[in-house]
Amino acid sequence: MDKNPKPGYKFLVRGLLGDKNLICMLTHGQIWSALDALATRYDLTPSALAKRAGLDATTFNKSKRVTADGRKRWPNTESLAKVLDATGATVDEFLSLMTEVDSGRRVPMKLIPLIGLAQAGAGGIFDDAGFPAGVGWDEVEFPEVSDDNAYALEITGDSMLPVYRDGDTVIVAPNAGVRRGDRVVVKTKEGEVMAKVLLRQTAHHIELLSFNPEHPDRSIELSDVDWIARIVWASQ
Repeated sequence: MDKNPKPGYKFLVRGLLGDKNLICMLTHGQIWSALDALATRYDLTPSALAKRAGLDATTFNKSKRVTADGRKRWPNTESLAKVLDATGATVDEFLSLMTEVDSGRRVPMKLIPLIGLAQAGAGGIFDDAGFPAGVGWDEVEFPEVSDDNAYALEITGDSMLPVYRDGDTVIVAPNAGVRRGDRVVVKTKEGEVMAKVLLRQTAHHIELLSFNPEHPDRSIELSDVDWIARIVWASQ
């Protein structure tokens, strides 16, 4: 901890970590390292994280963290709130990242369900809500995520090059909201499971962009969509 942390960054987080109040004294290094770690966890650069949160793309640039005369610049609490809202991360998750980068401890891991993308369309693999169900699932260790229903899909083949390669693993959070520009997994009522970029969603259909330009984009009627879920991380 810094001996003289900036007073403005001592704040009270109420009711978000169980039923007790927590006063967090955040140092300059802790908070920026945690933001960088959060961006990495959600497969984003600091610039992309800022844009996802509705901020200027340069808001979290390293060049802006210290002024020309050496004074420390801090992200404000409104920016942090927007980041948590945009990623779906919890305050608990963000605070744990600060603890990890400050102490050097190993990131807590948990086992989440894993299945190959090619096998994901088989009957009984997902329930009606798009959560893992039935048999055929393996498990993989991954840092704890806020979505208790998160699961992993292993990419097979080259249909998603250059974004995803054969053997890459993507982490999917079915409870996270989706918005334009998100990487998503979509399951149709016919059983097809695909990973694409959500270009547009209307009251009647969704438009999806393929990662590989050699494969066609898709436009699917919402009545033909079983579920859609956001990809929050990828091993690349």
